[in-house]
Amino acid sequence: MGNRSIRLAAAASVATAGMFVAAVPASADTDVCALREVGTVASGFGTLENLAFDGRGGLLISDGSLIGPGALRRIAPDGTSGAVAEVTGPGGIVVDGDSVYLATGNTTAAGVLDTPDGSIVRIDLATGEQDTVATGIVMPNGLGLLPDGSLLASRDIGEVGLTHIPADGGEPRVIRTDLGSVNGIAVDGDTVYTVTTFDLVNRLHILDANDLTGPVHSIDLPGLGPIQSPDDLTVGPDGALYIALNLAGAVLRLDPETGTSCRVVEGIPMMSSVAFGSGPGWDPDTLYTVGFDGTVHAAPRVHR
Repeated sequence: MGNRSIRLAAAASVATAGMFVAAVPASADTDVCALREVGTVASGFGTLENLAFDGRGGLLISDGSLIGPGALRRIAPDGTSGAVAEVTGPGGIVVDGDSVYLATGNTTAAGVLDTPDGSIVRIDLATGEQDTVATGIVMPNGLGLLPDGSLLASRDIGEVGLTHIPADGGEPRVIRTDLGSVNGIAVDGDTVYTVTTFDLVNRLHILDANDLTGPVHSIDLPGLGPIQSPDDLTVGPDGALYIALNLAGAVLRLDPETGTSCRVVEGIPMMSSVAFGSGPGWDPDTLYTVGFDGTVHAAPRVHR
């Protein structure tokens, strides 16, 4: 969700406009279902924004800093870590084979001041070599890789919206500003999911990757938006969406077909991102989370 204060999160509210195919209210029942126990994988980092698994035994995290540059770091299953690259304002992470895409310039100041100092960099996981895919983006936060190789970045402060980065190296272009304070992005085949953070009623938006400016199906998320603050999300092995609720410190499981939802994790402060384990040493049934408190948590599956 970017390096921002709780006061900003509570005060910000962005009006949602535009045309939607449907707006289906999710179940208002926030009773906890199959609540997972939570443990600690690693701690002592800065403001953690995002996480992704590199498929080769590493957990990658966006580690921000209020003073000086932040970093993309790699954590091993035993909790040890090291820096992959130093960048300012690390945001969304997407792994694609031997490469990782990283959003930079994801800072509150850039969003408020409309400063286009954000970029998308690509890092070779084998060699560590970096190249810049795109520049001139304002506060790229969430990041998604589309089936055609292009990228989609979100901005949730200021002129909120979605930016498309062509696969051929063309100029980034803002393609939507009608979805509210969009933040996390998850891509599943030809389907793109994104959630809003600062709206009074936050929503899950479902887009067609082949028609990003076309109709949108939307589902209202339960609870008062500013005190829930949905941040990032992931698609689980069961096809449900798992949404990190930043201020609520919880993970919301939502069925995109029915709109029904329940909480499966609670008690993690300022949670910013969530993903299921992938690769050697990381349990695929366990939810791993990061948060602004600088801690990586693990929530194993409940077996009844």
